[in-house]
Amino acid sequence: MPLKIIQVDAFTDRPFAGNPAAVCVMDEPIEESLMQAIAAEMNLSETAFLSPIEDGYSLRWFTPATEVDLCGHATLASAHVLWSEGYLVSAEVARFKTKSGWLSATKKGSWIEMDFPAQPVTVTSYVAPELIKSLCCGGDIRTVARNDINYLIELRSEEVLRTLAPDFEAVRKLPVHGVIVTATADSDEYDFVSRYFAPAVGINEDPVTGSAHTSLAPYWQEKLGKSNMTAQQLSKRGGTVRVQCKVPDSNTAPVSSENRILLSGQAVTTLEGDFLSP
Repeated sequence: MPLKIIQVDAFTDRPFAGNPAAVCVMDEPIEESLMQAIAAEMNLSETAFLSPIEDGYSLRWFTPATEVDLCGHATLASAHVLWSEGYLVSAEVARFKTKSGWLSATKKGSWIEMDFPAQPVTVTSYVAPELIKSLCCGGDIRTVARNDINYLIELRSEEVLRTLAPDFEAVRKLPVHGVIVTATADSDEYDFVSRYFAPAVGINEDPVTGSAHTSLAPYWQEKLGKSNMTAQQLSKRGGTVRVQCKVPDSNTAPVSSENRILLSGQAVTTLEGDFLSP
């Protein structure tokens, strides 16, 4: 039975920019091994698999190498597909049951707003030599922080970030999924800029990384004193992400993992077809 698959460029308003994701829409779940094989065949940073459940959709994400627990751009792509293909009307909220809990997306004009859990980082004074070696930018590091998933490195300038040429094999050996590298933006159009490297999960550089902004948003909120920000990811394809930090109550610190991050982006469909699976 052919599986419908749609390719979407996420966090952009035009084709051939942003982060491409494949979205496989299924009537019922398929074997995990088949999902992984399809993701490897598509060879995009992530392929999303959607199947209807009570109160929403089951959503899983696979890189060409492994399943991941959270993916922003493929969630954006999935929500875009549900509305553009008529599975939901534009006024309906897209709800997804994932390995990171329930996520939701709302259509707001040409933008899609997603509600994600915050993944705050903790600043550390220790900078591991292997981290400096992997990024090839020791003298340009301003701050090092991390959580259980990623390092977050602030560099001294956008120019340094743009020209960064990491040693991907060294990055792959670090004890994290990936490395978020960021700096304040030169342009008044953006508050901060970033790049994301994750060779450990099969992605040397991700074009635009929604999930990384669940760490970047609280980090820059604390530094800039702003809850609403606009960010640009400086990959070759590039992309724009709007972020808003939500604090549930006055007793919750701005960097608490109990916070929610609203991530907003645009998306365009670039390819539709049927996957002739075995």
